[in-house]
Amino acid sequence: MLTQRHAFASRQARLARLPGSVLRGGRSFSSCDVAVVGGGVIGTSVALHLAALGRRDIVVFEPDAKYTYASAPRSAGGLRQQFSLPVNVELSLYGVDFLKRGLERLCEGIDVDTDVQFKENGYLLLATPDGEAALRENNAVQHSAGAGWIRLLDPSELKSRFPWLSTEGVALGSFGERNEGYFDPWALLQAMRKAAMAKGVRFVETAVTAMRMAPDKSIAAVQLADGTDATAKTVVNAAGAWGGKVVAMCGEVTPLPVVPRKRCIFLFHAGVEVASDGLHPRPPENTPLTIDASGVYFRSEGSRNRFLCGASPKPEADLDCDADAFWAVDYDLFEDVIWPALAERAPAFEAIKLESSWAGLYEYNTLDQNGVVGWHPDVPNLLVACGFSGHGLQQAPGVGRAVAELLSLGGYDSIDLSVLGYDRILRNEPVFERGIY
Repeated sequence: MLTQRHAFASRQARLARLPGSVLRGGRSFSSCDVAVVGGGVIGTSVALHLAALGRRDIVVFEPDAKYTYASAPRSAGGLRQQFSLPVNVELSLYGVDFLKRGLERLCEGIDVDTDVQFKENGYLLLATPDGEAALRENNAVQHSAGAGWIRLLDPSELKSRFPWLSTEGVALGSFGERNEGYFDPWALLQAMRKAAMAKGVRFVETAVTAMRMAPDKSIAAVQLADGTDATAKTVVNAAGAWGGKVVAMCGEVTPLPVVPRKRCIFLFHAGVEVASDGLHPRPPENTPLTIDASGVYFRSEGSRNRFLCGASPKPEADLDCDADAFWAVDYDLFEDVIWPALAERAPAFEAIKLESSWAGLYEYNTLDQNGVVGWHPDVPNLLVACGFSGHGLQQAPGVGRAVAELLSLGGYDSIDLSVLGYDRILRNEPVFERGIY
C-alpha cells in the first residue's frame, strides 16, 4: 500500500497528464464571457455548472497546473451534513447527491471516470455536557433540512456501537449513518476539470496579477503574468486562500476577509489489537471520521490499520502564511495535542507509529469562517466564491451550481445562499457556524 505522501504524489502525476484544453499563458485570446480566477474545486465546479447551463466562452485561470499548492488535494476529503446552519446542510446535501449521481449526469457522453471512491463510514461528533444542548439543536436543524439519517447516541449507545471508543467525559454523540464519510478530492477535481474542458471551458496556466479597473469600478480587464490583458464581462473570484488578495487587486473597495493559513494532517499506524486495559479493541477499517470535543479528529485510511488525524492549531499559533511557509509540518501539535487526545478517546491508540504527514493551505474567513458567495458591493462585475474555512471541498458542487444560477438566471433557483453574501461583511455582522473544525 502506498503511504499517503506517495498517494498524493501519484494523484498529482495523474492530473498532470490530464488531456483537454489547457493553454500556457494568455496570448491565444484577448476576451471571454466569464473569467474564473482559480481552478481548484470551487472554480472548476463553477465552470462545469456554467457550461452545463449552456454558457460558453468560459476561461479558468490557474497558475498551479499540477495543484501543488491547492487546498483540496491536501485535505482529509470529508463530507458531512452535520452543520448548524441550514444553508450549510443544504449545500452538503447537494454535495453527496453530486458524488453519487450528479457528477455522472453532468459527464454523460464524456469519457471520464466519475468514481470518486466515496466511503460512507459516517461522521461521529462527540460532545461534553457543556456541548450537549448545541448538538441537540444542530440535530434538529439537520433533520429539518432533510438529513434524517443523523442519529443522536447516548454514552451507552455509543459504547455498544463503537466498542473501541472511550466515552469518559462524553455526554452525547451525533452519528451520520449514511451520506457522510470521505472521498478522493483528487478524483473529484480531475473528473470535473475534464468534463468542463469537454464542454468547451478553457483552462489557462497563468496567474492573474492585477485588475485594470474602469471608471465605474468594474473590472475592465484581468492582467496576466505574461503581461497581457484579457477582458471579461464577469470575473469570478474562486482563488481560495488567495481570494482576499484578488479583491485587493481592485483597489479601494470593500476588502474580503479571507487569508491563507496552515493545517497539518498526520498518517499513523496502530499496531496493537487491544488496548493495555484489555477492554478497548483497535478501531476498525471503517472507523467514522470522529471529532472529539477537544477538536482533534481521526478516521481510518483504507486497510492495514492506518488512520488519518489532525486538529486546528491553538488560536495564538494560527497565523497567516504564504505559499513558501505552509510546507513545514507542526510536529509539536501532534505530540502535545493530538496524540494525547487520540489515546484518551481510543485507548488502543496509546501505541501508534507516525508514518507520514503533510501540510496544506486553509482559506480562512476571519469574520465568521463561512464561505462568501455573491456579488461584490463595489465592483459590479465581480462575483466572489471563496473563504469556506475547511468545508469548501464538500460544498464545491453546490456553490458551483449556485454561482452558475446567479450568472445565468439572475438569482438562486435551488439553494438560496443569500445568507453567505457580502452584505454581512459590509455590516460586520458574522453568521456563525458551530460546525467548524
